Amino acid sequence: MTRTGLRRISVRSRILAVILIVTALGMTVSGVTAYLVQRDRTIAGLDADLLATVEAARGIVTGTSAPAASTDEGGATGESTGGSTEPTETGTVPTSVLDALNGILSRIVPGRHESSVALIDGEVRLLPGVDTAFDLEDDPAFMTRAWEEASGGQVTLGTAITTVGTLRYVAVPVTIPDDPAVGVFVTAIDAQRAIDEVSGAFLTYAGLALASLGAIGVIGWFVAGRLLSPLRTLAETASRITAQDLGERIPVTGRDDVSTLTETVNAMLDRIDEALTSQRQLLDDVRHELKTPITIVRGHLELLDPTAPDDVRSVRELAIDELDRMAELVNDIDALARVETRVVVEPVDVGDLTAQVFAKMQAIPGKTWVLSETATAVAPLSTSRITQAWLQLADNAAKYAPEGTTVRVGSTAYSGSVELWVADEGPGIPAGAEKRIFERFGRADTGRGIAGSGLGLPIVAAIARAHGGYVSLDSSSSGSRFGIVVPTVEAAAPPPPPPAPGFPEDEEAPTANTPTITSTAPSAISSSTEDR
Repeated sequence: MTRTGLRRISVRSRILAVILIVTALGMTVSGVTAYLVQRDRTIAGLDADLLATVEAARGIVTGTSAPAASTDEGGATGESTGGSTEPTETGTVPTSVLDALNGILSRIVPGRHESSVALIDGEVRLLPGVDTAFDLEDDPAFMTRAWEEASGGQVTLGTAITTVGTLRYVAVPVTIPDDPAVGVFVTAIDAQRAIDEVSGAFLTYAGLALASLGAIGVIGWFVAGRLLSPLRTLAETASRITAQDLGERIPVTGRDDVSTLTETVNAMLDRIDEALTSQRQLLDDVRHELKTPITIVRGHLELLDPTAPDDVRSVRELAIDELDRMAELVNDIDALARVETRVVVEPVDVGDLTAQVFAKMQAIPGKTWVLSETATAVAPLSTSRITQAWLQLADNAAKYAPEGTTVRVGSTAYSGSVELWVADEGPGIPAGAEKRIFERFGRADTGRGIAGSGLGLPIVAAIARAHGGYVSLDSSSSGSRFGIVVPTVEAAAPPPPPPAPGFPEDEEAPTANTPTITSTAPSAISSSTEDR
């Protein structure tokens, strides 16, 4: 199912909805739990008050206590509804059931939401001497129930639904020796009113909770908007950025996750900008390089005399030569694109690699090849790529150094790095061309007229960068020395000798049996790749 036609819900709205839902659930669970706990406590408090009344009535019948004549106003909420003083010997003992019940009703005054009544032989005989919240005698069914439960001699604590409401009551049997009458003292509390007070408090809580949710919603809406404002800025900026204009960047504010995301997006835009710039430059360079051979071939074909065999043969050879040059250019471009991707490296013994590559260099004719130095180190390398780059430096030396001269080759270990170098006795690099020869299709004018695609040294620089290194260069009128400087495996590195080429200028240059060299700035080399 596609969601194209559905309206998108903003992150701001979803965040606020989640906050409100979680808050509402928390408030509801807390409120309901508090309500249930308080209701249970209220009911337990009612039972405690009723049982305290029973003890007070027992004291009156036995003459061992003097209950309070009145109660406070807390009975309906579970507080004391009928007090009793400390047990004391009064010396007055009722002689009949009627006297006992009269003493109970006169000395135990019903509290708020309470009422009492006294039964003798099943008939209502005595009522409280004060106004009560309700009249128990108005419900004959309840009177009959209380008499039946207590007349057998058991104190009964229970709940009854009456015409008055839901009552929590206690029925106490009263008997006096030598008096055949049977009395029952009944006192009850309107439990529903007590619970309604708890419910009223809960309703107040619910109202405050709803008001709080509204306040949280308003505040949360503005806070979420403020926190997400960098994302809106990011989206607006991203919508303005095109392949033709990648210069704009998103302002970074704060030190939180959103600012980190902004920095990541800016870094991504930098990489995209660099890649597109490099791509455009490559296309411009390729167009420029292909324009000449195409023009040459087209011009000769237009002037070709089909009836002249010599002319056809000459143009054919020229066209094939130009096509071969274009094929070489395409192959070099493909090689450059491949080495600019991440290479797979493994620990390699630099000494063994030096010997292998030197053996291959000796097959290049016209020069005397000398192995000057071999490093003892282990470096994480791609053997095939490093060999390709090193042989490219050797091929350059063979092209530009005079016939019969000596080309020295070697590898030198430094603290944390190793240099794989080639030194020739050629005319050197003209001043000011050190950077240009590492740019695509860049060449230096040495007066030798040697052809090339202009991608050899850029490929070398790309391979060096892929290994975390750079290309070093030292050139003068008596020769040039090119080197590939790559990091070594620290555990296998020798004790710290002088710094490697291209390190800060305030450090001493290495002293060895090879020429002192300096390198072009890594930043300049890293953005270039060409033959001289």
